Amino acid sequence: MPKQATGLALSTLSLLTVFTASAGLAVAKLTPQRHLVPQPPAVAERATVRTGAVLPAAGTGARAPDPAVLARSLGPLLADAGAPISAAVTDAATRRPLFAAGADRPATPASTTKLVTSVAALAALGPAHRIATRTVRGGDGEVVLVGGGDPTVTTRPTQKPQEDPAFASLADLARQTAAALRAVGAREVRVDYDVSAYQGPATAHGWKPNYLPDGEVAPVSALTVDEGRVAPGDPSRDQRVSDPPAAATAAFARLLTREGVTARPGRRTTAPRGAAALGTVLSPTAAELVEHLMTHSDNDVAEAMVRQVAIKMGRPGSFDAGAQAVTQVLAGLGVPGGIRVNDGSGLSTANQITPAALAEVVSLAAAPDRPRLRAAITGMPVAGFSGTLDAPRYTLPGSRAGAGAVRAKTGTLAGVSTLAGVAHDADGRVLAFAFMMGDGRDAVDPAVLDRLAAVLATCGCR
Repeated sequence: MPKQATGLALSTLSLLTVFTASAGLAVAKLTPQRHLVPQPPAVAERATVRTGAVLPAAGTGARAPDPAVLARSLGPLLADAGAPISAAVTDAATRRPLFAAGADRPATPASTTKLVTSVAALAALGPAHRIATRTVRGGDGEVVLVGGGDPTVTTRPTQKPQEDPAFASLADLARQTAAALRAVGAREVRVDYDVSAYQGPATAHGWKPNYLPDGEVAPVSALTVDEGRVAPGDPSRDQRVSDPPAAATAAFARLLTREGVTARPGRRTTAPRGAAALGTVLSPTAAELVEHLMTHSDNDVAEAMVRQVAIKMGRPGSFDAGAQAVTQVLAGLGVPGGIRVNDGSGLSTANQITPAALAEVVSLAAAPDRPRLRAAITGMPVAGFSGTLDAPRYTLPGSRAGAGAVRAKTGTLAGVSTLAGVAHDADGRVLAFAFMMGDGRDAVDPAVLDRLAAVLATCGCR
């Protein structure tokens, strides 16, 4: 993680202290002490501490800003933005609106859609939910590789420390499967595959034709390894395979052969009901996957999570059913409307969300009485330090006051820039915000949104 530029003036602040579901525990994910030379912690760093029954940062100890004073601070920036901006700012503790500019006007959310996906997934699945990838016996001489929808299953032997959660290992699944096969004397098999957990098209309404060839996302499938990457582990190569299930099956057959059971890839099938289990590997928890997809804006994981919500809600694992399930879950949480999505990642240009709805979703995730939603906050990049808000963002004079004080999800499509998250104001109050800029036609400057968020971080607006 690069250090900030020399001379960066930072004020002291720590972001949210957040609850886990365990009684009496909270997970504190803190930004650096800003009077020190910036040495930002790894994104995955945690400190578990004892806490009382309140959330000090978002509680009532500090007074909320005066909406009129806040409006006078934000108004000039909105007027000089050079592009249309709609905005909503809410007191995270009370969910009371503090500022609105076109807050009920739907706009293209881009990757801030992932906030909606993440909160719905955590609410519906629970933070401890894991996705299984397994093998079972097929017919005579056959093994069936059954995809559960985890695109992070990896063929890589090792992962960089603190870079990612512990993804499920395809090699581990091959070892389990080979041991079970050898135990019954099977030395040669055909590997078929089952992708019936997901239905419908592999791409969403509103996806541009270049997304797949450019490697923005893989074709969505219930069976994918290494997110369908042709060269996993090589950041310079984003290309994806055209047929993720076939590629995953071929990779598994090679690994099984290395384990002493000669294997060849077979065909698509459906695993027999009640088939004997051979091996299972599990994804990271839903909380870990949400933190990962939020920090890195991971499109493949976001699409997996929205389909997991659909399956949990008794719907098909498809784009349409996933969108319906997400809307249903959020309505149950008290978000009355303002959300229309076609995917989980925000790649769809047809998605429409209002700033008011986004700020409401952020407030829900930050609420002290909803600890199961907390990973949607702790996964947000820290301004100036991590993920999609890493430097050089929040290093310019107009925004550097927000470095370390703002935690937010970015969104970028052609002619669109969005930012939604939380900021501590100068009085210690947590504010939830959503800023949405551009109409998809003209160029936009995300630095404008950084300056707006920095205003919230420095606001003693009373």
